[in-house]
Amino acid sequence: MEKTNHRQNQDNAKAPEEEMNAKAAGADIEDVAPEAETVEEAEAVEETDSLEKKVEELEDQLAKEKKEYLFLMAEFDNFRKRTLKEKSEIIRNAGENVLKGLLPVMDDFERGIKASESTADSEAVKEGMVLIYNKLKKYLAQNGVKEFDPADDTFDADRHEAISVVPVPDESKKGKILDTVEKGYMINDKVLRHAKVVVGQ
Repeated sequence: MEKTNHRQNQDNAKAPEEEMNAKAAGADIEDVAPEAETVEEAEAVEETDSLEKKVEELEDQLAKEKKEYLFLMAEFDNFRKRTLKEKSEIIRNAGENVLKGLLPVMDDFERGIKASESTADSEAVKEGMVLIYNKLKKYLAQNGVKEFDPADDTFDADRHEAISVVPVPDESKKGKILDTVEKGYMINDKVLRHAKVVVGQ
């Protein structure tokens, strides 16, 4: 009996001690929880700062690239305008050079006309005209202009323009050029003017 009471007293003495230990453990858990929340908040703040910094860097980079893009667009626009101007000048100068080359031929014609007024020699006038014609023909050839081959008597719609069609009794003459009313000319293997011809049918 005495042993039983002694054991109960020991158990009763342990109970408050265990309760105190449990409370102390609970207090430790409560102390840890606020610390964990503080660490998470600090990490969240740090992450926010990092993202804000990254956004700021990206905005700066975007502004820089936008500035460079606008600069390149302005440069390209200037280049385009300059190229168009140079191209128009080349075309204009090329035309000027061609026309300038024709001026000596004009001079020859004027001298020929003036000479024909004071002479009755038609043969001399004719000879002068032939010289001017040959000079002009040579000048055109130097600039890539040449007439179609006169020996080519086969009609070609890409080079010839049929202004008249004449019935022919000979089968071999059908589709052939019977007469050339106006010569055709090429410039650098491209048709400059179609030849006007009469074709057999």
